[in-house]
Amino acid sequence: MPLRIAVIGVGHWHALKDAAYLTHLPAIPDIELTALHDPEAGRAARVAAALDPALGSPGLFTDYRAMLAATTPDFVLALGRHDSMAEIAHYLLDENYPFLMEKPMGVTAAETRGIAEKADATGGFAAVPLFQRYQPFVTTARAMIAEGRFGPLSHMSLRNIRPTSDRYVQWGAPWMLDPAAAGGGCLRNVGLHGLDMFCHILGEDAEVIGAQTSRRALGQPVEDYAIVQLRSAGGVLGTVEVGNTFPYGGPPKPEAGYQRADGEFRLSGRDALLTANDGNLRTVTADTQETMSASPAEPPAFAMLRDTLDRWRRGGTPVTDVWDCWRAMALADRAYEMAERTD
Repeated sequence: MPLRIAVIGVGHWHALKDAAYLTHLPAIPDIELTALHDPEAGRAARVAAALDPALGSPGLFTDYRAMLAATTPDFVLALGRHDSMAEIAHYLLDENYPFLMEKPMGVTAAETRGIAEKADATGGFAAVPLFQRYQPFVTTARAMIAEGRFGPLSHMSLRNIRPTSDRYVQWGAPWMLDPAAAGGGCLRNVGLHGLDMFCHILGEDAEVIGAQTSRRALGQPVEDYAIVQLRSAGGVLGTVEVGNTFPYGGPPKPEAGYQRADGEFRLSGRDALLTANDGNLRTVTADTQETMSASPAEPPAFAMLRDTLDRWRRGGTPVTDVWDCWRAMALADRAYEMAERTD
């Protein structure tokens, strides 16, 4: 029997843009898209019209509770506004629906922690797509650490500067510029990936030792740039730098060198340096320098979605769970607190 999936909050841009979860579903075997929800009348219909016909004709709803009652799906993909996520997650756990919910699952770490605690108490399957873990830089870094190739580790830097936050308005999510609805700007959204990557690569918790944010470039109510300094439990220093200040917003043209972001990942130790930038993954040691592609074999969001559904079908646990999201959210909260004192 196909796995029947319902989607909450398809007005979120990740339904069709960036992570584009709904465009990946046809590539996953035995999937039936049962229903789409969005509180804005007509939004679900517009999303449905853009989907692969192979997914069928999902029912359309403006009330997610009514959708779940009417369709009783096997699995739920939950998107929506950040300030509605915690309420939805609690409802799904109370009603025993397994789900994958987009980060940040709330506007504060306290909201996310409440979801994690309920998932533990109920034994519910609650996954969060922190899909940057599927980047070759991450998997290579973890393998090299496990093999002892770095020697004593020194520092890690993770930079990801994306195009203007006006893209959220163009994609029908203007609430992303409202700090009350979004919980913040680039740090709360893109920054969670970097904070999670730092802890995941090292296999350690971390503390924030410095942070600054800025709204100077775009003049919006939410920050368009943030830099966070970290120290892992084992003493490795880290920098997570994120922003919405990349000027070019046109289509990517790899053949011309046109990119849609400015980014670089770097991990340094006594015996090795690993970097990823401009599509190249480079390893430097005292004797060698090796370069390979930094591009993943498949889109990380697709890999995370597929693996999450496979794990649930097998009765396993999520690839990344709510506690992983909470850890990144707690670091973001602390960074905002520190940045406010230095503004």
